[in-house]
Amino acid sequence: MKHEDDQWEKEIRKGPFATSPFTEDHKRKVLQQVQWIRTESSKEEEMSEMSPSESSLKRSYSLSNSLREYADTDTNINAVKAKVQDKAKDASKVGPRHQRHRKSRRGILVAGLSALVIVGGLFMWNWDDGQLAKPLMEQMNPASALLITDELNIDILTDQMKKNVAVTMRDDLGKQLRITKVQDLPVSGRIYVEAGQEKGADYAQIWLDAKTGNLREVQMRAEMKPSKLEHRYMRQVPSLLESIGSAPTLKPILVRRFVNMNQGEILPVIRTTLALQNETSFGYIEWEQDKVTSVSGEINPDEVSQTALADAKESVAALSGKTNLNLESIHRTKDNKLGGEIFFFQFSQNYFVEMTEGKEGVGYTVRDVNNYEPFIGDSQEMEAYHEKLYNMNETIIREKAGPIIKNIFKIDLDAYKLHRKADALGIVTFELESANDIFEVEYKEDGRITMISRGKL
Repeated sequence: MKHEDDQWEKEIRKGPFATSPFTEDHKRKVLQQVQWIRTESSKEEEMSEMSPSESSLKRSYSLSNSLREYADTDTNINAVKAKVQDKAKDASKVGPRHQRHRKSRRGILVAGLSALVIVGGLFMWNWDDGQLAKPLMEQMNPASALLITDELNIDILTDQMKKNVAVTMRDDLGKQLRITKVQDLPVSGRIYVEAGQEKGADYAQIWLDAKTGNLREVQMRAEMKPSKLEHRYMRQVPSLLESIGSAPTLKPILVRRFVNMNQGEILPVIRTTLALQNETSFGYIEWEQDKVTSVSGEINPDEVSQTALADAKESVAALSGKTNLNLESIHRTKDNKLGGEIFFFQFSQNYFVEMTEGKEGVGYTVRDVNNYEPFIGDSQEMEAYHEKLYNMNETIIREKAGPIIKNIFKIDLDAYKLHRKADALGIVTFELESANDIFEVEYKEDGRITMISRGKL
């Protein structure tokens, strides 16, 4: 006789189980059922020593726990009905006395499976119309879980409004935030609901239609532990990191979620960012809805073009005037929205080079992020400092920036026209209109150049 696990595997390939999509999540739940059946077999002797009422209670408790795990997999409703009806007919043909003597281990397996399917049908389906009696998610985490601050008057919220707010936070934000404000906006015909703290990591603003209770606008954000992130995201992490040549062993450390729905839109847009880190490196992955939009992680120098690496070293030397700066790390970002990639080179003493290539063009930036700001004691000194930056002599800027640009890009600035930015002190642009070419230059009050960028800014 084959091992009982073989018999179990035969059973799960019959009836409703055979029509289920055999996903990784499904497999995990099936393995849990196998473990449950093994445990039940080992408990037979223990239960035989209990009173009938104690034994029945213990079986019911174990079965209900297993059912909650199984109920999340998709099954065919009609097939489940047929399975249940067949089992009911079989049971009616066997007398009580005969049933008491069927104590083989295989009998335990089949009986456990049958009970699971029968109770699952009663739990999940309405027998009159063959439809789900209630959404499973609503049973496990109901809209009534809405959190409300003590003494807050919520009489203007209808049951439909409460449900929409709770379900939106639960399904889109991933958590329930405590409602801190409810306001009627009669002019616009909307109801405003605010949750969390405006300056905190978790915050939500929801505008509802006063008549229907439907969502009109949504602005929400939240932070959560990686363990709370849905499995459909987490299972992608290793392969996504490997796709850019980064270490798949980076550990998730933080999840940020942003939810947005503007006036006139039907569904909220959900953006999820997962930060990853190990002892020496970091990375991140971003999703919009369930689609990956960006993957970033550290890569080894042999994963990047050696020409690009040499250019980065020369650029840093030209900006800093130093030739002994060590390469500390290289980060690669694959950006699906950009339609291209970004390579970020970090050198010692706070120098960086960023190379961007995408459908909108090519960008190149070299930057010195050391702090060169002077000590400023009062508002008058601050005003004088700003005025000095804005009125920096053009000749000085050209004399400082020109050689660096010529060294890196092999271009002379003489034909380029300088434009100042009133809203960005210490930054000017050099533009050659005939060639649609532009450089952005950042400088300090002593004329020191701290950033040069060309192309996509």
